Amino acid sequence: MNYERRKIGEILVGMGALAPAEVKLVLERQGQLGRRFGEVAVVEGLLKDELFAQALAEQFGLEYLALEQFVPDPELIDSIPADLSLRFEFIPVRRSEESLVIAIADPTNVAAIDELEMLLDTTVECQVASRSKLTVHLERGQGAKQVLQEVSEDFKLQLVKETDKGEEVLSIEKLTDDSSPIIRLIDSTLFDALKKRASDIHIETSLDGVQIKYRVDGVLFRATEPLDGRFQGPIISRIKVMSDLDISERRIPQDGRFKVRMGGKSIDFRVSIMPSIFGEDAVIRILDKESIAKDLHGLTLNVLGISERELIRFRRLIREPYGMVLVTGPTGSGKTTTLYAALTEIYNEEEKIITIEDPVEYQLKGVVQIPVNEKKGLTFARGLRSILRHDPDKIMVGEIRDPETAQIAVQSALTGHLVFTTVHANNVFDVLGRFLHMGIDAYNFVSCLNCVAAQRLVRKICVHCKSPVSYSREEFEESGLNYEKLKDQVFYEGTGCRECNGQGYHGRAAIFELLQLNDHLRDMIINKSSVSLLKEAARQAGTLFLRDSAIEKLIAGTTTLAEINRVTFAENSGGS
Repeated sequence: MNYERRKIGEILVGMGALAPAEVKLVLERQGQLGRRFGEVAVVEGLLKDELFAQALAEQFGLEYLALEQFVPDPELIDSIPADLSLRFEFIPVRRSEESLVIAIADPTNVAAIDELEMLLDTTVECQVASRSKLTVHLERGQGAKQVLQEVSEDFKLQLVKETDKGEEVLSIEKLTDDSSPIIRLIDSTLFDALKKRASDIHIETSLDGVQIKYRVDGVLFRATEPLDGRFQGPIISRIKVMSDLDISERRIPQDGRFKVRMGGKSIDFRVSIMPSIFGEDAVIRILDKESIAKDLHGLTLNVLGISERELIRFRRLIREPYGMVLVTGPTGSGKTTTLYAALTEIYNEEEKIITIEDPVEYQLKGVVQIPVNEKKGLTFARGLRSILRHDPDKIMVGEIRDPETAQIAVQSALTGHLVFTTVHANNVFDVLGRFLHMGIDAYNFVSCLNCVAAQRLVRKICVHCKSPVSYSREEFEESGLNYEKLKDQVFYEGTGCRECNGQGYHGRAAIFELLQLNDHLRDMIINKSSVSLLKEAARQAGTLFLRDSAIEKLIAGTTTLAEINRVTFAENSGGS
């Protein structure tokens, strides 16, 4: 282009994205850091990545592509070698007779674009996209299978061992050959599961062979077609070798763990091996702490999807000076995340917060966190006793499993501490029974209890393939819903797309049942009133039950009828 190009700083000032003084500041920092203008502005937090991409597009007279609304063409993506897309960091947008249109973050890298044209043997036209959005798209959208097929030659997982002092030393696996197909299969499965946001990998053996499944957003789906049954032994043996388990023992369950370094970050995997009638099955729990940290960065109760009405009530209760806040629900229902969010919100430097957890899933800023170590004798009960000698103001107990821990937690709440804890139960009323069965004095328990929150997670409809849907009278009535009230309401479902791995759902939101204890409810519990009377009193006191909370999410278009029926009971609104 022969005309004089406008400076990027001028364009950003014209857009209202930066003030002139900020441009001057960026230029000064640019001189110190030796980096490009846009990179410095984004790193310093003065400018959003998307705005810089728009300004860059304007500077070079190119089109800006908003990747939030962009749906890639699977055939076009499959026609481009996956390693090229990753190497040159671009997404193919469309192909015309003369050229290929691509989205790229840096249109100034002329050498890379020329090389790409030569490799693809076609003219390339550029559109500009946000670098952060482009990276996410490449990670998700390239299709992990295609990436694996073409990049697996260079792709290596480094198995990490921990010594007693906690040092990480790469193990030397003398007996295994890196090119072994089983090692490649396990490595590629771990890689694929991480890209698909899986929380667990299930390896199951049946008459049909070995089936690998991933749990994503709380639901299992098949990762591959069944593998031949003869692979079952080598697959399980490989997992046992990685986890330091006994390869020769096949008749009893075994538990272990291993750590893998991938792309500069370490990821923990917990392994459980269980004998079945067809051999041994394995479940691998993925603990990607760095991803959790990224997801929970700036974690507050707002991001959990809890309704505004319940948030106001819950926020008031977690700021009480003392007492007990109980969160209940099955494994994987987001209890710990809710408590982490609550602790993050109430944290201040004037108070000491100590937690005891099994395991510590995420490091909270300013909070003293203690991991349970039962092999060394550090149980919840013993740790909780020690915590009380450290003069805490707020305490979080990861889970109450036994009468001793329950007793100490109740005493702590009665003696001026605010105690956050979780317990496994189906709904808020089952919790009361659990504590009373542990031999806790009913009067002490209800005196210290501020509130009980029951929680579940419902899958959110994928925004990329969300489309309106209508339900029949029968479907409403089978779900215990009033057809006449809801027949004119617009509902949605996901049709399934590349972004959500064809599931129609992406991410989860919490549904909440919050029982706030008042004097009337406390008297009823001490007098052993029936659950039906307690439910009615709770409803009058403002409790919204899990089923009602789920229906709110359905009407808001966040989730589907099938999903709320999967997570909550349809018989009555009071159940869960």
